[in-house]
Amino acid sequence: MSAMDLFDLHGKVAVVTGGNGGIGLGIARGLAQAGAGVAIAGRNEDKTARAVAEITARGVRSIGLSVDVVEESQVQQMVQDTVAALGGIDNLIANAGTNFRKKPEEYSLADWHQLVDTNLTGVFACCLAVFPELKRRGGGKIVTIGSMASIFGFDVASVYAATKGGVVQLSRSLASAWAKDNVQVNCILPGWIDTPLTQGARRTLPDLHERVIDRTPAERWGDPADLAGAAVFFSSRASDYVTGTALPVDGGFSSSMF
Repeated sequence: MSAMDLFDLHGKVAVVTGGNGGIGLGIARGLAQAGAGVAIAGRNEDKTARAVAEITARGVRSIGLSVDVVEESQVQQMVQDTVAALGGIDNLIANAGTNFRKKPEEYSLADWHQLVDTNLTGVFACCLAVFPELKRRGGGKIVTIGSMASIFGFDVASVYAATKGGVVQLSRSLASAWAKDNVQVNCILPGWIDTPLTQGARRTLPDLHERVIDRTPAERWGDPADLAGAAVFFSSRASDYVTGTALPVDGGFSSSMF
């Protein structure tokens, strides 16, 4: 076996929540390039259909699923439908999330519940739903998506930061609990990636674009494709002895003082 064979995902099946755009679609493309069949789960059916068509055109199997991760029954159905259509599940990319920016004192408890339900409870629900199938198949991989806000305070997104900090600790706890079942759980911490979510942030904070470039040693914003390599690594045999890790993919943002 060559070193590159360790990254081969032919014969594997991945579920990517929020896989119809932004970071999720960038990851789904990378998994497909590595050979995996991909189930794209999202709320917007038109976007999901376009993503499935693109992934299928890459020569791999793909299905689209209409899923809101805050609805437990839909998450359970997502697993059942993927197993029925693609033969099983080997990888979960728990990516679906949302954000809206306010000062801490401007959030209502309804805002809190909306963000926590999607960004943290939704991740846990997906992990719980997929775990029996991973265990049945002798093991598998779960990749969660945190944020730079998992590390740093974020004055205009305090609730988002709390959820993303929670995702890291949840991932570490699941990694510890499920290692005996040969399930590895790792978390990717994207930096400032050019997506519809961060485009909204730039409208709220007009100088954000320049501030990010000044702070980032790579001197650019990230692209969703920049997440694909880490996702393929964490989804492949190359990471069989890696679990409970939170990996920044941020152009050096988190390593720079200025």
